[in-house]
Amino acid sequence: MENTGTYSTGTTRTLGRSGIEVSALGFGCWAIGGEWQSADGQPLGWGRVDDEECVRAVRRALDLGVTFFDTADVYGTGHSERLLGRALGRRRDDVVLATKWGNVFDAETRTLTGSDDSPAYARRALTASLRRLGTDHVDLYQLHLADADVERAAELRDVCEEFVREGLVRAYGWSTDDPGRAAVFAAGEHCAAVQHRANVLQDAPEMIALCEEAGLASVNRSPLAMGLLTGGHAGGRALEAGDIRSRPPAWLPGFGEGGGADPRWLARVEALRDVLTADGRTLAQGALGWLWARSPRTVPIPGFRSVAQAEENAGALAKGPLTAGQMAEVDRILGR
Repeated sequence: MENTGTYSTGTTRTLGRSGIEVSALGFGCWAIGGEWQSADGQPLGWGRVDDEECVRAVRRALDLGVTFFDTADVYGTGHSERLLGRALGRRRDDVVLATKWGNVFDAETRTLTGSDDSPAYARRALTASLRRLGTDHVDLYQLHLADADVERAAELRDVCEEFVREGLVRAYGWSTDDPGRAAVFAAGEHCAAVQHRANVLQDAPEMIALCEEAGLASVNRSPLAMGLLTGGHAGGRALEAGDIRSRPPAWLPGFGEGGGADPRWLARVEALRDVLTADGRTLAQGALGWLWARSPRTVPIPGFRSVAQAEENAGALAKGPLTAGQMAEVDRILGR
């Protein structure tokens, strides 16, 4: 695979057609929202977090050159946005802020209560996100309902165009794994990105092709396969009860009921270890390098909860993409 045109300065990429420059690595802020749950008690967060450590981690990431932070109103039922806004403080204008809308929640009980795809709710949600983030605009506003009705999505695309005209939003996108749905938003003038799952274990060729053809950024959620590509789950490490991976929903593969990583997935990680850790990389840094080499459009957004995780993830920027030879070796190992 060609690596030409991967970066503009070595550590940055352009957010689709928007012209907005971001660090080639973004930071995903789901985990720092802390614990929250569905109405039936299913954990939806990553367990307990230390808010002050998370603030230090955001600020450390900034110091290490990370300028793109992705959150959602529902992460921690508003807590992630508030915490991120506090961590950024006066450095808000140094970063590109992305958030999402579409879910409805009760912040007092930290419970997801439903969803709302109405245009009116989009405006209410944006107003609330701006308040929690402590800002007057969002750089990338994303629909967070992966399977939203296509006709309604076209309406919401038009609403996002209104937000752009009003100066509340600079660009918008959809968080979905369906290329057909993503294409509906891509028809909008100020659509800049699709957020979708992609990692070395779970390639997304159709979505990446759409991003390349439509000139969109491919914002990669789960770039470390929900932690499997960090190497921290070998030996059957148990997960705390408030961690979504301890009771994985159907859309979350790689973990079994009861809190352990699936041995078959761990075997694939181990098979890739040597190639991903070449050139002095950690396993996670190699996984991020695979995404950068996969397409010049990719912007992976690994999660974090500590300064140490922030430092390791940001350290991947200096390593850059895998080589063409390493990419071919990954394909050979995985039989694709």
